[in-house]
Amino acid sequence: MRVRYSYLPQQFADIDGLLDQIRKFIPTGDFTLGKPVREFEARFAALIGARHAIGVGSGTDAIKLALRAIGIGHGDEVITTANTFIATVGAIAEIGARPVFVDCDDTFCMDVGLVEQAITSRTKAIVPVHFTGYMTDMPRLQRIAERHGLPIVEDACQAILANIDGRNAGTWGRAGAFSLHPLKNLNVWGDAGMIVTDDDAIAHKLRLLNNHGMKNRDEIELLGYNSRLDSLQAIVGNWLIGDAEAITAKRIENALYYDAALDSIRQIRIPPRIANMRQVYHLYIVFAEDRDGLYGYLQDAGIECKIHYPIPLYQQQGLQHLGYPKGSFPVTDRHTHEIITFPTDQHISREEQDYVIDKVGSYYAGR
Repeated sequence: MRVRYSYLPQQFADIDGLLDQIRKFIPTGDFTLGKPVREFEARFAALIGARHAIGVGSGTDAIKLALRAIGIGHGDEVITTANTFIATVGAIAEIGARPVFVDCDDTFCMDVGLVEQAITSRTKAIVPVHFTGYMTDMPRLQRIAERHGLPIVEDACQAILANIDGRNAGTWGRAGAFSLHPLKNLNVWGDAGMIVTDDDAIAHKLRLLNNHGMKNRDEIELLGYNSRLDSLQAIVGNWLIGDAEAITAKRIENALYYDAALDSIRQIRIPPRIANMRQVYHLYIVFAEDRDGLYGYLQDAGIECKIHYPIPLYQQQGLQHLGYPKGSFPVTDRHTHEIITFPTDQHISREEQDYVIDKVGSYYAGR
């Protein structure tokens, strides 16, 4: 049996209805900042529970523009987690700010207990990353941020519809950034992103920043970017957004099925599951003994598992200028040797999951 990682051929196997909508849209010529974009923004804001949603070109741009909208710029320090995808750090660096890392814990998110010791006089914002579909401990982080007068921009790119005590990711800080990349839980046909906020002034500034700073066709209010959500992508988003809750529920169901089976394998450790948190499993990750051996065995068995990520971000060549020596973030370092990701999307079958579970058990039974 082969267990694929990407589910996109299945998700878009029956798209006659979507293609009909695109055919009807094309004659309008409304390709830039069109009506579908405004509709998708309104529906996304309602889904997340925010006053405003502003479509942008990518999840990376969502983080970048949100930081710019709250006044972060050259020379400012922004605290984030050492365990994240490069886009988080790239967004901070693009506006001339300096990323400052703190280690993660076994939820793969920022260890909030380490934040205060990273704060300096140059610290101007905090960007928690709700990595893999977990959420950072936002109630505790909010208290720290308020104590030091620091705004929070949430990197919720992997956490659409995750929540703590019913409050969704993206709604805890001044703004929340989401990715609609094809492999996200809510996706489109290319790069796209969304920023949510309850602040009217921030929303106004974001609508300038994502469209060259143009107040209207003839007036430029500020220097901005070309980071508009395409109307075509918004049509795809509108076609899928009604399924967002069902997709989330199915991913959770599949993850819990894995948990129940893998928990009986001594060499596998399930990450902590937090009672008041809805984890949405953009990635299903466990800790595994002899991870590299298991990874190779599963690949040979036709199972497309992944490692997110094998090299700590702070040790990457492109980030050496930040000056962090090897060993600076021991939990992040440990994760790079222990974690493995199994497909858990809404289209995976029980038969496929059982095959993954059986092969994991077989590997350790044979050692």
